[in-house]
Amino acid sequence: MHCFADVTSVIFCVALSEYDLKLYEDNETNRMHESLRLFKEICNSKWFVDTSMILFLNKKDLFEEKINKVPLTVCFKDYDGDNSYDATSIFITNKFLAQNENPKKQIYPHCTCATDTNNVKVVFNAVKDTILHKALDESGLGL
Repeated sequence: MHCFADVTSVIFCVALSEYDLKLYEDNETNRMHESLRLFKEICNSKWFVDTSMILFLNKKDLFEEKINKVPLTVCFKDYDGDNSYDATSIFITNKFLAQNENPKKQIYPHCTCATDTNNVKVVFNAVKDTILHKALDESGLGL
């Protein structure tokens, strides 16, 4: 038995506001690109074939401020939308969702601000419901 056997969900956190920054380790690799690479690797791992992914796109407050000053094209050359928070956050969310190679895998993205207690409460309630529903479905007690 592997240590990841029976994992219900994986929580993956990304700092939205770091789309224009490089990794500390090498000062060359874009942090958002590295997050996408890691998400793809974990999402499509043989250990998590039947495991849902909960994607927290965190620091949305800092991202919303920054996106007006630093265009998303510094990270994604293929982005051709406006620099509004809604358009750019949807674009990034879709980039992460596109990493999933399993059409049956459930991914639940949430834009979050960890310092906003109301936002965190809403998101964690949604996550709790997701995990509970999956557990009930797997046990045959689902609605």
